[in-house]
Amino acid sequence: VWARRCGARTLADVVRSIGSHYLEGTPNGVGVDPATGLVFSPAHFTWMDTNHPAGTPRQGYPVEIQALWHEALGVVETLDDASRWRQVRARLTASFAELFFREDEGFLSDCLHAPPGRGAREAEPDDHLRPNQLLALTMGLFTDTSRCRRVLEQCQVLLVPGGIRSLADRPVRHPLRVEHQGRPVLDPQRPYRGRYEGPEDPERKAAYHNGTAWTWPFPLYAEALWRVFGGGVAAEARSLLYSVRGLLEAGCAGLVPEILDGDAPHAQRGCGAQAWGVSEFVRVLALLDGRDKVEPR
Repeated sequence: VWARRCGARTLADVVRSIGSHYLEGTPNGVGVDPATGLVFSPAHFTWMDTNHPAGTPRQGYPVEIQALWHEALGVVETLDDASRWRQVRARLTASFAELFFREDEGFLSDCLHAPPGRGAREAEPDDHLRPNQLLALTMGLFTDTSRCRRVLEQCQVLLVPGGIRSLADRPVRHPLRVEHQGRPVLDPQRPYRGRYEGPEDPERKAAYHNGTAWTWPFPLYAEALWRVFGGGVAAEARSLLYSVRGLLEAGCAGLVPEILDGDAPHAQRGCGAQAWGVSEFVRVLALLDGRDKVEPR
């Protein structure tokens, strides 16, 4: 597959080029902090992409970007000088465990906030409890079993039937400043908003990633549970995953919506049939049913 052509280059050439340009820094501001191996992301570059300041500020070192970079490094390692990429990956893994886990609270920071040019060790870790950290567990970046179990325990408060809240309903010490036309639209110390309603600006946009429940990251919790605790919890993980059934039987039948209200009764919102919500459900169900060769840790 890596020999397939992408214009004048092979797919392997493209992947190696992506890895190299991350290390060197890209024109749009993405780059790797050489001291830690962590990837810096400018504002508005992650899947939580509603424009700041009207939406969620995550400039710096977002947790899921590090998990995806870790996975990418494993791929590039098989296509290039393995020792070079292995060193970066080892530095990333060690730095991630050092800088992201909040020992006092038992979960991973969602983002180490920093302006361009500031290293990860000088960044400010937040205390926003979000589901993005689950990718660090499912993609093998964070593997300390006891700490992973604490992460899963803390993330339980995000779960709703068939979805997972984008932010926990709890106070934060790192202020979350969401503004519209220069005026705050959320309480910076208590930013959770549980209903996705009202005009897009500023009401729905502010809620979109600050309490609204999403279907696509929901299966990650079941997958992380299976990977951390082993195959013995497959039945429990499958039962949790099947809480999506109510969504499959309502709205657009056989499909899942984009989002739900974080607050009960968790009304369906947004797009009525969302492909990544369906595909993640099917992917994780295949893992739990043994139709995929991947094994839990």
